[in-house]
Amino acid sequence: MRPVTLELGCLKYAEGSCLATAGNTRVLCAASVEKRVPPFLAGSGQGWVTAEYGLLPRSTHQRTARESERPRGRSQEIKRFLGRSLRAVCDLSALGEQQIIVDCDVIQADGGTRTLALTGGFCALKQAVERVRGRGFVERDPLIEHVAATSVGIVDGEVLLDLAYSEDSRADTDMNLVLTESGRIVEVQATAEHVPFNFEEFSRMYSLAARAIGELIQLQHASLKSAGG
Repeated sequence: MRPVTLELGCLKYAEGSCLATAGNTRVLCAASVEKRVPPFLAGSGQGWVTAEYGLLPRSTHQRTARESERPRGRSQEIKRFLGRSLRAVCDLSALGEQQIIVDCDVIQADGGTRTLALTGGFCALKQAVERVRGRGFVERDPLIEHVAATSVGIVDGEVLLDLAYSEDSRADTDMNLVLTESGRIVEVQATAEHVPFNFEEFSRMYSLAARAIGELIQLQHASLKSAGG
């Protein structure tokens, strides 16, 4: 796995924030608390957690157009991926009628942006939850357990963890894995980009990624403790 850092509290105004770095990939995550919920939850007494995702114009090798008017399909798919994964470890009824939005903006992209966004985004969410609990807006912790993610793939016949762009672009197989702290599966995204894989290869990828996610969750705990969260 590439060197990973989680710098918490990097934004002054957000209820929770984290600058997540893995190698040359950098994602800025900010959690905002709003005293409202989507219309379909109005009057239900239940809260909501969602996410946004985007690439800054020069986060990539060539300038990427801003998505303010026409969001790309890939960004929409990753946005849903992040929201699903964060809600999987939330007891939304404990939030009351308020929502937390986790914005994940890619500052620099070199592979693994969605998995790093989730790992850092959870830390921002955790900080935001602690902030509202400290203010007495939430009686019990809505976060059930930690969640994190990483990528893994087969490149030139070798199983590699946390693929950088140079590896991901030529991978025969690419997989993203999301696990909770207790080892429960939230999501598996595995695709044969060029050469189909067998179950033995899938098991090797899964085992390697699961161990790495365990290390990422330990890093989340350590980073939150250092930040006082």
